[in-house]
Amino acid sequence: MMTFLSLDPDFVPMPLLLIADPSEQNVRTYLRGARCIAAKDEGTTVGICVLNTIDDGALELFNIAVSPEAQGQGVGSTLLRHVIELCRAEGVRRIELGTGTFGYQLAFYQRQGFRVEGVIRDFFLDHYDEPVMEMGIQHKDMLRLGLDLG
Repeated sequence: MMTFLSLDPDFVPMPLLLIADPSEQNVRTYLRGARCIAAKDEGTTVGICVLNTIDDGALELFNIAVSPEAQGQGVGSTLLRHVIELCRAEGVRRIELGTGTFGYQLAFYQRQGFRVEGVIRDFFLDHYDEPVMEMGIQHKDMLRLGLDLG
């Protein structure tokens, strides 16, 4: 049975976060002051979600990752639904995030109700030292998505 708990950002397993974001420097930047929610299965952390405040009543989801051995089992969707409901119950009015312009992540967020609201051209080219690849294609632009919780 999956359980959820808050983790101190200093104790979040970096290898797990690097699955979703290959830049340790970027991860360390958004971990400062972040809220981290872990999904555990029989005591083992199988998923993690990192959020941080962007303004009054709004959070940004910076990272959601699932360990390779737990991928494809609904852990990410269950964790994201838990985070959305937790935020809604706490009076958060909105969650925003950035993701690549193609791939499974986009559909993953859209299934939970997130909508595309903008594009940041060349984001992955400007903010990553190494190419960020998926399905043999380099990510260049970032889509900005939002979900109103009210």
